[in-house]
Amino acid sequence: MLIAFKDKNPKIAHNVFIAQGAKVIGEVEIDEDSSIWFNCVLRGDVNYIKIGKRTNVQDLTTIHVWHREYNSDGNIIDKGYPTSIGDDVTIGHNCVIHACTIKNRVLIGMNAVVMDDALIDDDSIVGAGSVVTKGKKFPPKSLILGNPAKFVRELKEEEIAFLKHSALNYVRFKNDFLKECGTIHK
Repeated sequence: MLIAFKDKNPKIAHNVFIAQGAKVIGEVEIDEDSSIWFNCVLRGDVNYIKIGKRTNVQDLTTIHVWHREYNSDGNIIDKGYPTSIGDDVTIGHNCVIHACTIKNRVLIGMNAVVMDDALIDDDSIVGAGSVVTKGKKFPPKSLILGNPAKFVRELKEEEIAFLKHSALNYVRFKNDFLKECGTIHK
């Protein structure tokens, strides 16, 4: 489940759950209390993926990056686009997260797509089935819906409170799985 690639090994913090069938490949860092659920693929082969604390990536989600470019001397000439996901993020089932930045306390709904160089800022929701196109930037507290995704309105305080609650629910679910199944990623 943890696969080294080009001398890069995934770095997994304490108390992380990686479900059976998930693949975490190459330059991937996952911080404390996060969870990667069944049959997800996190492929940090040509750039890095960084996931914060208490973040959950639900079943069948794919996370990838845009490649770096090197000159003939092996020096980076284009840093490409890594994927950076903050703390307390919930990524629903069957999403595609590609070479983008997702800040803190964000919910990405099921079957959503977030493309290269996109930014989803703090305390935001991307609705189920939405497609955030390349380079699109959304401010904090955004409700983002549609294909292509658009800003609909600012989130209400109770919606923002739910974002943290959702992430903490998945910390509890993760703890139940760790207790029942043990740390199966090592």
